[in-house]
Amino acid sequence: MSMAMTFDERYRAIHARDVRFDGQFVTAVRSTGIYCRPSCPARTPKAANVTFYATSAAAHEAGYRACKRCLPEAAPGSPEWNLRGDVTARTMRLIADGVVEREGVPGLARRLGYSPRHLTRLLTAELGAGPLALSRAHRAHTARMLLVGTDLPAADIAFSAGFTSIRQFNDTVREVFGMPPLALRARRRGHAQEAVGTIDLILPHREPLDVDGLFAWMAVRAIPGVETAGDDAFARTLRLAGGPAWFELRRDAAGRVRLRARLSRLSDLAPLVTRARRLFDLDADPAAVDEALARHPQLAGSVAAVPGIRVPGAADPHEMLIRAMVGQQITVAAARTALTSLTEALGERTADGALLFPTMTAIAEGGADVLRGPGARIRAVTGAAAALADGALTLTPGDDGDEQRAALLAMPGIGPWTADYVRMRVLGDPDVVLPGDVAVRTGAAALGIPAEPRPLAAWAERVAPWRSYLTAHLWRAASRPTEETT
Repeated sequence: MSMAMTFDERYRAIHARDVRFDGQFVTAVRSTGIYCRPSCPARTPKAANVTFYATSAAAHEAGYRACKRCLPEAAPGSPEWNLRGDVTARTMRLIADGVVEREGVPGLARRLGYSPRHLTRLLTAELGAGPLALSRAHRAHTARMLLVGTDLPAADIAFSAGFTSIRQFNDTVREVFGMPPLALRARRRGHAQEAVGTIDLILPHREPLDVDGLFAWMAVRAIPGVETAGDDAFARTLRLAGGPAWFELRRDAAGRVRLRARLSRLSDLAPLVTRARRLFDLDADPAAVDEALARHPQLAGSVAAVPGIRVPGAADPHEMLIRAMVGQQITVAAARTALTSLTEALGERTADGALLFPTMTAIAEGGADVLRGPGARIRAVTGAAAALADGALTLTPGDDGDEQRAALLAMPGIGPWTADYVRMRVLGDPDVVLPGDVAVRTGAAALGIPAEPRPLAAWAERVAPWRSYLTAHLWRAASRPTEETT
């Protein structure tokens, strides 16, 4: 949680070259005019020459360029933006999701309930950069990722990263990294040529990472035709702004998480990377989480057995709500069967024959003919889909958590379990516990934690703000950890 760190704490982190803080802040050095990640191997600068910034965009705005040695843009993202629920964190999540490229700063501000001018003032006061500068830094990061990770032509990279012209792309890369795009590309190492039309990238993350647990979670929930999952990979189709997309996440022999993707439009790559990172919780700070949970005797064994546990996110917020509602009070296997029937009946086929999860309009209009079970539940699912389709209900990674929860609870058929589960997975909220969940209670009992909902909720307060990771450990500890969780 770098925003709460003092100058001295940050300086000790850079003196120790502590990789745990990479991506959580950057170090700008006045004597050199560059900024670095905390673990940069260069000699530690004098404290008098150092300024710490929460984002690289703020360092850019202050006139610094990125270090060519440590490439701070290649660090994992900050966990700060999921940990916090204020307007700054919500803005950072929406920028990463590509809202500025699609809707401009006015659209971003409108989603947050502010005027563009007031939002710019708020962000500049806290981060040292406004929404345009923050979005520009995100584009620069995407451009660097493509330059060193693909063989795409520079022109394709420019437009896929969100730049409006080749000149803007060249100028930004030169300004941020201190070298032209082709020189930055020349610094890459060991890049292998991928199949034509397929992008292959490395997604940085903090170790440890319980990737086996993520693949196992996906495998038992995978909807045939839309998703495939095994012991070492997960893949799925997804509907993005430019059309259907496919991506695969896998861990290679070197322990790196790799993303392969095929897109209808290259400009969808940055939002896809953001969604893939969110799905596997790659911006988490596992050292902080594990340290906090392991302080409690009931959890120490679980943390030791499963270091770096992650809380799976959501590739598509609307789909996540439907999956949660269909899976209420039934097993994962039953939910998967129902969702498979729904998708086969109402989903669209891509050009290569894969399935896309149904649109909200399709579910609203045809869900009642496909879904089975109590009429009230079916009406709740189709009603929620209709509300999402016509905009009466919004659901995005940039929502205010309390407002999102209240809006969901106001919908017929949505109770606290569903609202909180969606908040955990769509917002990446790290501090959600589900005391009424059958598997959570089973896991709590197995670990010697009170298993009744109220005592369990009270006990969970001691691990705030990491209750979502407690929930993940309780699911893992349950004798049947897949119950009641879709």
